[in-house]
Amino acid sequence: MSPASLPDDRVSELLLGMRLRGIRYRRIQVIAPYGLRFGSEKGWAQFHFIAKGPAFLRSPDGTLHALEGGDALLLPRGGGHELLSAPNQPSHDIADYESATLCEAVSSIKACPEESCPTTRAVFFSACLEFDLGSMHPLVALMPEVMRVGTLLERHPEILPMLEAMEREARTERAGFAGILARLADVIAAYIVRGWVECGCGDATGWVEALRDPRLGRVISALHRDPGRHWTVAELAGEMGSSRSVFAERFLTVTGMTPHRYVTELRMRLAMQWIGRDRMPIETVALRLGYGSQAAFSRAFKRIMGHPPGAVRAAAQAERSTAPVIT
Repeated sequence: MSPASLPDDRVSELLLGMRLRGIRYRRIQVIAPYGLRFGSEKGWAQFHFIAKGPAFLRSPDGTLHALEGGDALLLPRGGGHELLSAPNQPSHDIADYESATLCEAVSSIKACPEESCPTTRAVFFSACLEFDLGSMHPLVALMPEVMRVGTLLERHPEILPMLEAMEREARTERAGFAGILARLADVIAAYIVRGWVECGCGDATGWVEALRDPRLGRVISALHRDPGRHWTVAELAGEMGSSRSVFAERFLTVTGMTPHRYVTELRMRLAMQWIGRDRMPIETVALRLGYGSQAAFSRAFKRIMGHPPGAVRAAAQAERSTAPVIT
């Protein structure tokens, strides 16, 4: 599918709010037979680079992917998955292996005898990433379970030197290699996401279909630019350039929900991010999203999310206080 299937301005708008932050990185050396299990980190995307293979990835849905040296992939929603030396190899949780700190947030796991590691090892560089697309967060749910960099190389040859640099740094362990690997992992993961968006988001339907519709796409973009505005059906129909009845029917058919429901869910997703991740006061969030009082916002939040906004703040505080230390 051509990148033109999604207008350039909306590609830019999709990516403008993207946040990709590395939480934990691991350089892993193992020898066959091995089985490494990942994905216990709740809510984090996972990135893997195969510096020296081969290897097999068993994705969360059980699909097996054959990987070679130089392959990179992103699991945008994370989930339980495995890197294996053979398809039927049993696996062990990566957290069970002893690790050593290389630099801030980067650790090393060497699960092979010192005398055999240099010659027979497989080498991976893996990352847990905090990943979202800002107010365009619904896009994450529509992404493939596994996104491989190989699908981008023909259109984006500039990625290849970065992959080659990752391979050199992971193999040679030169001074500062851990920090360089971490930054390259972040950039390549962002490239994988951008390439998917520019290609029209694969076979995704619904929300992405709305963006592809020139008239309805203007409405979706307007809602995401100003989610706190008190939108009326007449105003949204005006953005689309149609009657209220035609707009309402088209919006429901494509997105599967009414405009009011869409706006409310958009506001609550933003509220989750602002309260939990950005530590914004609940009263400030309520006003920013167009609610006249904190009480009105809290009622709407609980109706959509199933719990009060204070629970999000408390959970985020608890998570920060018990965050694991990289060892």
